[in-house]
Amino acid sequence: MLEEIRIGSLGVIESSTLELGPGLTVITGETGAGKTMIVTALGLLLGGRADSGAVRTGAKTARVEGVVRVGGLAGFAAAVDGAGGEVEDDRVVLARNVSAEGRSRAFVGGASVPVSVLADLAEPLVAVHGQSDQHRLLRARAQREALDRFGGETIAELLATYADLYRRLEATERELDEVVASARERAQEADLLRFGLGEIEAVAPEPGEDASLAAEESRLGYSDTLRTAAEQAREALSSEQGDPDALATTSAARTLLDGVREHDPEAGELADRLAELTYLLSDLAADVASYAARIDTDPARLAAVSERRAALTALTRKYGDTIDDVLAWSERSATRLLDLDHTDERIEELRARQGELRRDLATAAAALSAARTEAATRLADEVTAELTLLAMPHARLTVEVRQHEVDEPAPGTHGPLLVDGRWLRFTASGADEVELLLAANTGSEPRPLGKGASGGELSRVMLALEVALAGTSPVPTFVFDEVDAGVGGAAAVEVGRRLAELARTAQVLVVTHLPQVAAYADRHVVVEKSSDGTVTSSGLTVLDEEQRERELSRMLAGLADSESALAHARELLDVAQEARAAR
Repeated sequence: MLEEIRIGSLGVIESSTLELGPGLTVITGETGAGKTMIVTALGLLLGGRADSGAVRTGAKTARVEGVVRVGGLAGFAAAVDGAGGEVEDDRVVLARNVSAEGRSRAFVGGASVPVSVLADLAEPLVAVHGQSDQHRLLRARAQREALDRFGGETIAELLATYADLYRRLEATERELDEVVASARERAQEADLLRFGLGEIEAVAPEPGEDASLAAEESRLGYSDTLRTAAEQAREALSSEQGDPDALATTSAARTLLDGVREHDPEAGELADRLAELTYLLSDLAADVASYAARIDTDPARLAAVSERRAALTALTRKYGDTIDDVLAWSERSATRLLDLDHTDERIEELRARQGELRRDLATAAAALSAARTEAATRLADEVTAELTLLAMPHARLTVEVRQHEVDEPAPGTHGPLLVDGRWLRFTASGADEVELLLAANTGSEPRPLGKGASGGELSRVMLALEVALAGTSPVPTFVFDEVDAGVGGAAAVEVGRRLAELARTAQVLVVTHLPQVAAYADRHVVVEKSSDGTVTSSGLTVLDEEQRERELSRMLAGLADSESALAHARELLDVAQEARAAR
């Protein structure tokens, strides 16, 4: 729960600390004293939108801090740790700074975090209800969500199952639409791939064939030149015409050095090296002669090679820089063509899956509708009972769960589903429309809340809903900002009683102008305004019993020292004390 709120330079509050505890805390004060600044401060701690206009005049920055005791909130403590913050002594400090220029910074456990992270962390901690929430309650979505909360784990599990099926069906139908819409393009692509693969298959290239044929074509095209060069090289090495050649010259040199071997060992070594060279030249001359003999002019082979190279070049112009690239394209395209050729089978597979998911979704929706209908009866009974206690003894709340029927769709339409012989419109939250109807008086017909309830009645309906939902709500702290507006007399006493009842299982903060509500507080805080003639400031004070009597007297009669008002205040406190003691 929230243990403490510290406010600095926010609106009319210069610097105040509000210590909180379990049970019911009421906040009162004169009009304009700054009671709503408490709710504004909480909104900032919850990650709400920052308004630079809320910064106190003359201040550079407004700051709000909240100390949260995290005992029993293991998930929250883990989230704080994940955000880089620290939990100390089972407590976490949340903070928000808002500059006069409009810049905002958020902190969790001492770590600076984006405001969105603060909002995600703090959202499960506090539920704030104000006059705007009464309008929220008029929306169909809010009414459905309230019913689902009341239904607890049963509806939560059914809704999770339904939502999963709904997402899977959406994905399947989206893919089906894409495959069907692209069938013509896929067929065209398949034809192009099939043509290309046919061209490659007709040529039947081998890996690296383009490079080897290029080398062969060059050799065949220059065969005469190559043969002439080889024969001349062989003649230079070993002449058959008796002309000077390399072999004869080397042999003569060897003979000269060999003749003086006995006079100098080095001359003998040189002669030996020349002998080796002679052998090498002899072998080389034989190899060159053999090479020359193998070179033939073959115009037919040259023409065949050129023709083959032209066929390979036609492939590399279309499908790759080299024949190896062409073969790689062929392999990829064969795999792709296999997929494209199965388009019809894929469509049938998706349609079969679609049918199965639609049947499963219809079953899940029917189960969800049945659970909501059963929970709607229980919620209506509990809220009606609460309204009786809130001085609306003749009021009756009805929670209507209905499905939106539509005409039979055209074949292939994805949206509506057939359930129990009816075509129903489905959304991500089910096939149900939930509406709260109120019959405020005996004999009157139930009407939608926006048409059948006054402002005060709507406030009590919302409070009755919160009391009914308290047992299923995981939120530990409720904040009510003048939700008792438009309520007075005996109804106000009952509002205080029910707020106290809600405070048995949760921490409740109430900003109120009703003394009947304030009398039920476990802790009473007053916002006091002071002025030095130039600047107005407000502070927060926790009242003792005597101060509470004076504040209630002021709220009752506008006179803090009126004896009759004080007597009435003491009577209210006694009645509230008896009620608290009896619970």
